[in-house]
Amino acid sequence: MSFVASLYRRFAHIVHELAKFGSIGALAFVITTGVGNLLHVGFGIGELTSTGVGTVVAATFSYLANRYWTFRHREQSGMGREYVTFFVLNGVGLLITWLIQGFTKFALDQRGWIAYNASLVLGTAVATLFRYWAYKKWVFLPEDAPPVTPTTGLPDPSGAQDRAPAAAPARDYPQPAEPPRPQPEGMAEFSRTP
Repeated sequence: MSFVASLYRRFAHIVHELAKFGSIGALAFVITTGVGNLLHVGFGIGELTSTGVGTVVAATFSYLANRYWTFRHREQSGMGREYVTFFVLNGVGLLITWLIQGFTKFALDQRGWIAYNASLVLGTAVATLFRYWAYKKWVFLPEDAPPVTPTTGLPDPSGAQDRAPAAAPARDYPQPAEPPRPQPEGMAEFSRTP
């Protein structure tokens, strides 16, 4: 039992982070599915458009929940940079979902609400794996990441020195005297100064 306890202690921060991310993801999935089904099944709007609108609504909720709950312990590099990067990565996640939905509809020729929801579930699951990895890498930066300018998202040259470890103070130790070099025979008279 101590092996399991030590294993848990070692990965507890990841377990807690994944639990929070999963909870938010589940709620975002309900939002995406609810909005998508409302638009597609209720109003007859196309699958991809319905999923896109649902994803934008869910992504807004997801960003705020992840920023202030899941990844609140990570470095905050500016809401503008995070928000834009978050939505770009969600766009990639949406493309993953659309590819699976498009494959289901056009390649497999499966249509209707069951096929729509099955492809939505599968696409969202694959996109979620990508999102978790991408959020940790590019949106919610680790605490030891170099600081970035909030407006551009590029490294901040003025703040880079703030995080650099302080260099050890230079110490002035007396340097040992250099021993005299032996002169080859016949060179001694050239090295004498007049």
